[in-house]
Amino acid sequence: MSEHATVGVNCDIRPGATVGPEGQSGEPPVLGDDCTVRSGTVIYADVTVGDGLATGHGVLVREHTDIGDDCTVGTNTVIDGHTVVGDRVSMQTGVYVPTHTDIADDVFLGPNAVLTNDPYPIRGENELEGPTLERHASVGANATILPGVTVGERSFVAAGSVVIDDVPSGTLAVGVPAEHRPLPEHLDRGNVIR
Repeated sequence: MSEHATVGVNCDIRPGATVGPEGQSGEPPVLGDDCTVRSGTVIYADVTVGDGLATGHGVLVREHTDIGDDCTVGTNTVIDGHTVVGDRVSMQTGVYVPTHTDIADDVFLGPNAVLTNDPYPIRGENELEGPTLERHASVGANATILPGVTVGERSFVAAGSVVIDDVPSGTLAVGVPAEHRPLPEHLDRGNVIR
């Protein structure tokens, strides 16, 4: 359960969750206070988590990941490591976050959103570069963000979109490939993640 980790006060590590797998090299993971880690979740070594994390079932958090305070990581979400996640980030069910990704504070990732980091998978040696999601960015369900793309502050990526270019701050990205449009007035504000 959590014999190979530093766990803060008032944490609920459910049976069947693994925090700091036995025999793994690296520093034991560190979880802040008031975390809930549900069954099937695995949190590897060299992971640091702030206060108030809540995971769904079957979450995987790989090495060298830093997660801020009050984050939600939904069922069957994978964070593949070497990643920074800010405060109050909400990842819904089935999100994929590859290595070398930066996610700022107050970002929302809808169900099955996919971030990518390899521009030409298995077609040669490529430098891996995950996307950057700036503060208050929202990514809709089943959207895909390509390697090295920056989704600007308060931008909104519509469900099912494929984002191949940087999205300027305060912009709507919609379609395949995504086109940039002015952000509708009712979406032109920051995320309120609770």
